[in-house]
Amino acid sequence: MALKLKGDIEIHDVPSSKAKALKINLNKYIYGTFAEIGAGQETVRHFFRSGGASGTIAKAMSAYDKHFSDAIYGIEEDERYVTQERLKKMLHHEIKLIEDRLNRKDHHGKVFFSYANTVTTIDFAKKFKGHGWVGLKFQLDPLEDYNEIILHVRFKETDVKLQQETLGVLGVNLIYGAFYLNNKPKELLKSLYDNLHEVQLEIDMINFSGPRFSYVDNRLMSLLLVKNGMTNAVMFGPDGNNLLPAQQLYKANILVLRGSFRPVTKVNMNMLKLAEQLFINEKKVKKDNTKIIFEITLTNLISQGKIDERDFLGRAELLCSLGQNVMISNYQEYYKLVEYLSEFTKERIGLAMGVNNFVQIFDEKYYRNLSGGILEAFGKLFFKDLKVYLYPLKDRSTGEIKTSENLMVHPRMKELYKFFKYNGKVVDIKDYNPDILGVYSKTVLEMISNGENGWEEMLPNGIPEIIKEERLFGYSKIKFENLK
Repeated sequence: MALKLKGDIEIHDVPSSKAKALKINLNKYIYGTFAEIGAGQETVRHFFRSGGASGTIAKAMSAYDKHFSDAIYGIEEDERYVTQERLKKMLHHEIKLIEDRLNRKDHHGKVFFSYANTVTTIDFAKKFKGHGWVGLKFQLDPLEDYNEIILHVRFKETDVKLQQETLGVLGVNLIYGAFYLNNKPKELLKSLYDNLHEVQLEIDMINFSGPRFSYVDNRLMSLLLVKNGMTNAVMFGPDGNNLLPAQQLYKANILVLRGSFRPVTKVNMNMLKLAEQLFINEKKVKKDNTKIIFEITLTNLISQGKIDERDFLGRAELLCSLGQNVMISNYQEYYKLVEYLSEFTKERIGLAMGVNNFVQIFDEKYYRNLSGGILEAFGKLFFKDLKVYLYPLKDRSTGEIKTSENLMVHPRMKELYKFFKYNGKVVDIKDYNPDILGVYSKTVLEMISNGENGWEEMLPNGIPEIIKEERLFGYSKIKFENLK
């Protein structure tokens, strides 16, 4: 062991892919199969090369031909191969085979696993960089049910061989993490990038399930993907499970409501309801092809200089209880969000926002990093088929209602604003409820923390009960009992 010198900084040693594979190979109880489609047998190669693989690898295969793959796993309804459904079929099929073919008495104490991936690498024209699904179904005790980790990756490298090698390292990290870091899911998540870098691949979805992960909230794992720089945006549904944005938003009409939702108020829901009506009434929008998203930026999640995970889960719980899809993004500027959504659809995109937030878009300080300044940002924002649905603002001092007709932007921005206004890019929400214009999340939070009455009336039905039951946002049951 090397000496420690005064002034040394503790450095976390990351095992090499070979060391990880060797440790698993030398464990006499870990035993399983590898099924890899689309990029060769890149993961299992590490286990073969590290040595001692005979006691670990039951089978390794690559059902590369589509017809042969269909004969093994069946044909998908959409006839696609790089899908989550395909991956799950592969995992289930391979585990069933190993259970059927091996007698537990002859393999006493062994824990079985099945690793699978189905990917498509960069195309010949190098326009589509490729993506894939990677998963592991595994036991940690022979008498326990199986656990499962499923993730989606997007390749960033522009060479097939490099992408294959990256996929192999990722697979080793996943298997190693599942067996040796399953009690620390946050560290497991970070370890997926061991011996890799964010410039090589993006992980934009991950779900944990099974007895050892019963306490894991996949929404928090989703947040950590963005926080750790593994991706710029993630989504989760009302059931709390993470969703793949590319799959959910593909060729869809998208309406986004951005906010802190701390907590979600009647104003938020009224804004969404009225904006949705206007959006669906557009000729280019089909109701059954419309996706509604409540979007929270990473900046909006930072409280007192850091992200409060309990606070985030509180907001997520409230939005999920309302049956909403939630997106967490690292896109502070609206034009970046629209650019991201435009990767998946060419259909109409709508932004529902209040006057105050809309006016901030015209502040030049947010675009100093762009060579083209605010003009470049607005070109990216409004070049696509986008409309802004504007919710009015009630001036606290004068009581005046601010709309697109009388809002104030910087004098230098007036003509730019008029251009978008008169070209129909900005639409006023008119049938609003004037009685709730004075409702602000900040006010509700202050009332909750101070133990005041009356905040319940500012929130949608059912939300106050969840806040009290879960004691969210500083709610204290004792405070309210003292008021009775």
